[in-house]
Amino acid sequence: MIDGVDGHNPESIASAIDRARAEAVRPSLICCRTVIGWGSPNKSGTESAHGAPLGDEEIALVRENIDWPYPPFVIPDEIYATWNAVDEGKASEDAWRAGFERYRTDHPALALEFERRMSGALPETWSDKADEFLRDVNAAAETVATRKASQQALEGYGPVLPELIGGSADLAGSNLTLWSGSVPVTAADASGNYIYFGVREFGMSALCNGIVLHGGLMPYCATFLVFSEYARNALRMAALMKIRSIFVYTHDSIGLGEDGPTHQAVEQTATLRLIPNMSLWRPCDTVETAVAWRMALERHNGPTCLLFSRQNLDFQVRDEQQIQAISRGGDVLRDWEGTPEAIIIATGSEVGLAVDAAARLNSQGRRVRVVSMPSTDVFDAQDVAYKESVLPPLVTARVAVEAGVTPTWVRYVGLQGAVVGIDSFGESAPAEVVFEHFGFTVDNVVATVEKVMTA
Repeated sequence: MIDGVDGHNPESIASAIDRARAEAVRPSLICCRTVIGWGSPNKSGTESAHGAPLGDEEIALVRENIDWPYPPFVIPDEIYATWNAVDEGKASEDAWRAGFERYRTDHPALALEFERRMSGALPETWSDKADEFLRDVNAAAETVATRKASQQALEGYGPVLPELIGGSADLAGSNLTLWSGSVPVTAADASGNYIYFGVREFGMSALCNGIVLHGGLMPYCATFLVFSEYARNALRMAALMKIRSIFVYTHDSIGLGEDGPTHQAVEQTATLRLIPNMSLWRPCDTVETAVAWRMALERHNGPTCLLFSRQNLDFQVRDEQQIQAISRGGDVLRDWEGTPEAIIIATGSEVGLAVDAAARLNSQGRRVRVVSMPSTDVFDAQDVAYKESVLPPLVTARVAVEAGVTPTWVRYVGLQGAVVGIDSFGESAPAEVVFEHFGFTVDNVVATVEKVMTA
């Protein structure tokens, strides 16, 4: 650390930078001592120089105090000439381009690969490989936690994407974001593709944003969903910049269990959905997880949050048309002939619960449709005809089921519908006990559907 630098003295700053450059092993932290509003005779060192204009009179005094006689927006020729690097920059760019053309001549395939990665385009084989992986996942029909399904997706997609680079905030073993092709980035060898970020969720997320902005690499980073709170500013910046950062969040609900309410995510899913330009997926099984990862990797106009469960989730049987519909954000998972009397909408770990509740109701002669909606923002972007085919306007008896806060689901269930959710913090107990305590049971979902059908 280099301390005591006069932040208002260019020579002091230049000297500190030279000392930092001389440090060949470690990074340097330069601490510049400054005074807010420096140069202002009456407002220097006060809060008045922070959030309000100095005012014309004080600006005139500042100009006099620092000996700056030039009008606004006028840069003296000698200063402009010193800082103008247009010619130098053009010469550097021309030299780089000439070098790259020589490289292209010697290594044409590698040059094309470099250009592909820097452009953000996916490999030519991507679509075929991704389709093949999705077919394999569906055929395997595994019942696993979606965090495990996420790891399987990395195993399937990773070999096709040499630019993929991941990392976790000291939770790699829990997030399951390591895959067989992961190689750690270390101080001795920076050629790897997996970063152990340590417990620094904001720094991790901001670093991923920087990697995206550099280009040529496709980063993802991971922690528990509840800890997305620490990364909020970096998430918002990724969305504001519309960049392809991928944020993986596991242990996505009260299903976390014994770690208790401090670690059980309740409001995080809803608040992440509210970030403009942010896409969010909360898949219910291995197939939806494979689709969610694919959608995140193929998205070019914004970041994606992928939310995965700690606990095992039942595999959901689908036909080919239903599998294709997953990429539209919401689709009919279970249905019966004729117009449904009621619709249950669910995400993630609650989809299996919705299916079981609908099965009981249908066995009693009721017609209840189950809609799996892993991504509300993607569903909202579909055309009206598709959305109404999934959620017919005439069917007003609707129930949404998600282990999180309820207000954002009103837009889908309407004023006559209901939401089985949790508008309090969680409790410390085994996952199955916590779910039952908060009413995530077949009995309660059935009772809620019956109530809205008779309202």
